[in-house]
Amino acid sequence: MPGPFTTQLLSVTTGQAETVTDLTEDCERFLHEAAGGRDGLLNVFVPHATAGIAIIETGAGSDDDLLAALHTLLPPDDRWQHRHGTPGHGRDHVLPAFVPPHATLPVIAGRLELGTWQSVCLVDTNRDNPRRQVRLSFLG
Repeated sequence: MPGPFTTQLLSVTTGQAETVTDLTEDCERFLHEAAGGRDGLLNVFVPHATAGIAIIETGAGSDDDLLAALHTLLPPDDRWQHRHGTPGHGRDHVLPAFVPPHATLPVIAGRLELGTWQSVCLVDTNRDNPRRQVRLSFLG
């Protein structure tokens, strides 16, 4: 039986476009081994200054709507003080204030306790960094 705390690092390739990447299946695979049927908490954390974790519906347009809303709230133009990288890259460093770099979710009997249409997603607007790491940690 696994210990009370287990962690794993995922490598995710997001490419060179703004993306919402569904991590739900990765989380479920991790919990299948780490939780051992126990109740607890899953923490999902992206250790990057320009990405976040969102719990949203995917596949019905909500993921594209989120990117469109972020594009409106945080336009990729030259208004940002942080200016290295692709033009407008400073907005990517503001993203975690709107989409936090973590989420903590309930696990019941070893299974992720999400609503019917909820998915765990990596939100990445930074086109300069196509590779991301996501840390999954189970405490139970």
